[in-house]
Amino acid sequence: MAVDTRTRSNEPELMDDFALEGEILRDALDKIASINKLLGGNKVTLDGVKSLIGSINKDREISILDVGCGNGDMLRTLAEYGQANQIKFKLIGVDANAFTIRHAENLSGQYDNISYQCIDIFTDAFKTINFDIILCTLTLHHFKDEEILNLMQSFQQQTSLGIVINDLHRSKLAYHLFNAICFVFRLNEMSRKDGLVSILRGFKRADLEQYSRELKFKNYSIRWRWAFRYQWIIKSI
Repeated sequence: MAVDTRTRSNEPELMDDFALEGEILRDALDKIASINKLLGGNKVTLDGVKSLIGSINKDREISILDVGCGNGDMLRTLAEYGQANQIKFKLIGVDANAFTIRHAENLSGQYDNISYQCIDIFTDAFKTINFDIILCTLTLHHFKDEEILNLMQSFQQQTSLGIVINDLHRSKLAYHLFNAICFVFRLNEMSRKDGLVSILRGFKRADLEQYSRELKFKNYSIRWRWAFRYQWIIKSI
């Protein structure tokens, strides 16, 4: 099958339906989190956070927002890192799907510094809330280019330390390897279809560089990371 990765796909994913709920969605959320963790995806985001907080006084509470938080796995990883390193994190996860938020809350009950909200990040009300750091792990590719520019501009204004983006490299090899992952992890049909679409909605370095130029970012880095990820860090200071 010929795969065209020259430009980003605008094909929708099944998970873009914010009314979606039930066991199939729960299984998809948990499998995505497991695969992301196994392939080192959580480390890509965690390393980005470390780069932003390196010189921050440990006595200060650091607020981190995870946009499109899924089942909350990234926030739980951060909570455990903070506890192990005596860092005070205030961790907030947001998602537009109420079922996803309830699932994340159920999995995060033992973490008293994690909270969740079902919210539309495109509302003016959301854009008035400030954080130290905003994270997007496997979330930004869900949006079209114009939406990405609007969101990133807002995120920059809302953060005191910076933004960490961890998202997919749009690649023919990644596309074909994901088919193998589907077989190994026995992904359900929704996860398989959405995963392949996600890769085609992912990014090449040139896309992220173009966004950075259009947004006039001054202090940023773009790095390719395993497994077929780009880590895009924008520092506010």
